[in-house]
Amino acid sequence: MTTDVNCIFCRIIAGQAEASLVYQDALVCAFLDAHPVAEGHLLVVTVRHASGLQDLDEDSAGQMMILGRRLGAALRRSGVPCEGVNLLLADGAAAGQSVFHCHLHVIPRSAGDGFGFRRPLGVGPSPSRPEMNTLAGRIRAFLEREA
Repeated sequence: MTTDVNCIFCRIIAGQAEASLVYQDALVCAFLDAHPVAEGHLLVVTVRHASGLQDLDEDSAGQMMILGRRLGAALRRSGVPCEGVNLLLADGAAAGQSVFHCHLHVIPRSAGDGFGFRRPLGVGPSPSRPEMNTLAGRIRAFLEREA
């Protein structure tokens, strides 16, 4: 297992820092966020230290999403106010990542809870279809190189 002694999530996984654990297996661990956006806000972290998505192996990435889905369902049944769920993964400082150990937020949501994105989705000019097709081609080319 790869760890970083300066990483709070690695210390939690190693049992060297406190956390309210919900789940752990060989690939991922889930615990309540110490600074929750809403009651029941959970973090799913990889057991192996990975600073961001580029460092994450596919098995851990898949298990992170599978567990996020399961936790969302558990939150809905738990009695926590939960009319919906946000799964949020911030990759990089520009995306809002503040702890550089890859993690997925599982955030229970209720109408009018005050949490949300600063800019509503779909606001702003839409690119033309030819512009979108050109961009899709560029992304596709790099994706194919990764395969």
